[in-house]
Amino acid sequence: MPLAARDVGLLLLAAGLPLATWLSLPHLPSVRRPAPVFSAGNSFPPSVLPFERQPLPLAHGDAGLPVVTNVQVMDLDGDGTLEVLACDALGNRIVRFDRGSDGSWRETTLVRDVSVPAHATVVDIDGDGDRDLVASVLGDIFPDDGVVGRVELFERDGDAYTRHVLLDDVRRVADVQPGDFDGDGDVDLAVSVFGYSRGEVLWLENRGDRVFADHHLLGGPGSIHVPVADYDGDGDPDIATIMSQDDEELWGFENLGGGKFARKMLWRSPNYDLGSAGLVAADLDQDGDVDLVLPVGDNLEDFDAFPQPYHGCLWFENVGKWTFQEHRIATFGGTYAATVDDLDGDGDRDIALVSMSNDWSNPANGSIIWLENDGRQSFRPWQIAADPIHLVTVASGDLDRDGRPDLVAGSLNLRRPFQRVGGVTVWRNAGGKERGP
Repeated sequence: MPLAARDVGLLLLAAGLPLATWLSLPHLPSVRRPAPVFSAGNSFPPSVLPFERQPLPLAHGDAGLPVVTNVQVMDLDGDGTLEVLACDALGNRIVRFDRGSDGSWRETTLVRDVSVPAHATVVDIDGDGDRDLVASVLGDIFPDDGVVGRVELFERDGDAYTRHVLLDDVRRVADVQPGDFDGDGDVDLAVSVFGYSRGEVLWLENRGDRVFADHHLLGGPGSIHVPVADYDGDGDPDIATIMSQDDEELWGFENLGGGKFARKMLWRSPNYDLGSAGLVAADLDQDGDVDLVLPVGDNLEDFDAFPQPYHGCLWFENVGKWTFQEHRIATFGGTYAATVDDLDGDGDRDIALVSMSNDWSNPANGSIIWLENDGRQSFRPWQIAADPIHLVTVASGDLDRDGRPDLVAGSLNLRRPFQRVGGVTVWRNAGGKERGP
């Protein structure tokens, strides 16, 4: 039976209305302002402290752009002069930088064939009076639940190092820190196994002759650092860690003596995307106990992520009895690492922060800043530099022996943009601070 004109019109309307709506919606004005997707990054006033940038000669040949996972400032050979120790994950090695009398820098490879080192801990593990290296071996820079991690000891013998495996058959190891946890007079080790979707926190009991027994403290992925300190003031070393994968949680492990620990959740965030990126133990307010400083802004799992308004730095004030009070002290896109030092020489504790994923499309956005402490733990940010970018590790120390702490940072060049590329960079603190308005 033929369709009536009215029926044909209804059919055309039914078919055409959705198509017309689909075509026209992108051009209609929004009825309300859309929620911001990202914070567009951060820049700050130029530093009132002058810093002189000095790129260090990290050799990487044609293998790719530098991938530096950790830098430290320390006296490796006990001669009273500080050096820079760096983990070169691209070259699978641990390197040392020495500053000559003319101000130039020399690179020396200490150990090779370390499968993506995350950290190198300097400690006299065998009690023979020299400084050994304990390497936290990731095995893979990218997320991986394979059993690719290790704890490796490089025992020092003169200028050479002999490798010993202290722990294997574990997932990606991100940090190892020393402490005599059972009170028997030797050096035990706290270990963070980051993994990916599976990980754990361990302590390794030193049984002599480079034999270590592992003891489980906490299960879960994403343990980044395990700073060891006497958090409760009872005279023995405790352990803290930040978990950053399934949950964003701060944990403490109270040392009960004899190798026993009491596990305590100190804090957790409802924001699963917070991006905890490390943990630093320091007495920030100088009241005699040990606080914790947490940089947040890790976006490494998402190569197209943008900085967020909740990125920055948190201070957890130790108020006693395993209670830590949270304070936000800085907002800084893509914050990945922190170091605590008296940068301006006024007697209080300042902080330097670096960013891995600020909004680099704006060349004014900072990659390294410092927070000036007014003495009451109120902090003012000052920008040191916006070049190089992709900074993931920072340390401080007086490298030129002029009485002022300098800064050193490392770049992890794995994500866009591949511009303003750095490896290991020193910022010499030239002093002479002038107060801003």
